[in-house]
Amino acid sequence: MNLIAIDIGNTNIGVGLFLKGEEQFVKTFAGEATAELAEFLKSTWEMIPVAKRSKEGKRDGVIVVSSVKPAWTDIIRDIAKQALGEYILLVGKDVPYPIELSIDKSNNVGSDRVLAASAAYAVAEHAVAVADFGTAVTIDLVDDRGVFCGGAIFPGFEMSANALHNDTAQLPKVTVTKPKWPFGKNTVDAINAGLYYSAVSSLQEIVRRYAETIGTWPQLVITGSGAKIIKDDCEFVDNYVPDLVIKGIALAYQKYIESRE
Repeated sequence: MNLIAIDIGNTNIGVGLFLKGEEQFVKTFAGEATAELAEFLKSTWEMIPVAKRSKEGKRDGVIVVSSVKPAWTDIIRDIAKQALGEYILLVGKDVPYPIELSIDKSNNVGSDRVLAASAAYAVAEHAVAVADFGTAVTIDLVDDRGVFCGGAIFPGFEMSANALHNDTAQLPKVTVTKPKWPFGKNTVDAINAGLYYSAVSSLQEIVRRYAETIGTWPQLVITGSGAKIIKDDCEFVDNYVPDLVIKGIALAYQKYIESRE
């Protein structure tokens, strides 16, 4: 199984290469860096071997995409078609989700949430909560039967910091880092501590309520750019796994091709 897995988020685009089912690397780009991304996709596609029976030199691979930003999906689709002569496969449309969903409207859920949760459950094999700290924070639950139950969503660090700055008269814009003290002795440090510890405590409280609801404490996995900031202060977290959505894309495609054999 050779594929390029592309995770289109609200701010960044992640690209992972899998050869014979094994992850080779993952690289992240700012969403606006289309020229750089196009060159990278072209060079990455050339790492995939040519199909044995292809007389036209067609590569033996696919491009599978998870996206929460349709405008960027169109950009990736155009790059794939014009630069590579390939079509993309969208998870949730062309490739089914690799996990059962128990939510109100399955076509409205973010594919990144489902894929991260499915990748975590594939390893844990029992109840698992997955927190993705990106532009927004999502904390989702998969029960013991491997069913995606839904989750909670709240603003990420950047969005929260922007709201405090833009919606007040004097509060400055802050980039969240690990605080030196739990209380700030100036406005910047106070905002930083507030946003940081709010995220840590929200994560713990939400997962505690999940555990009370399903009758067992789920294994807790965190991912996303913001997770790197808080992971050392979260002793209740079982694993920090970067690029979990990319792994979920590969899992979804693997299960899809297995179902067709």
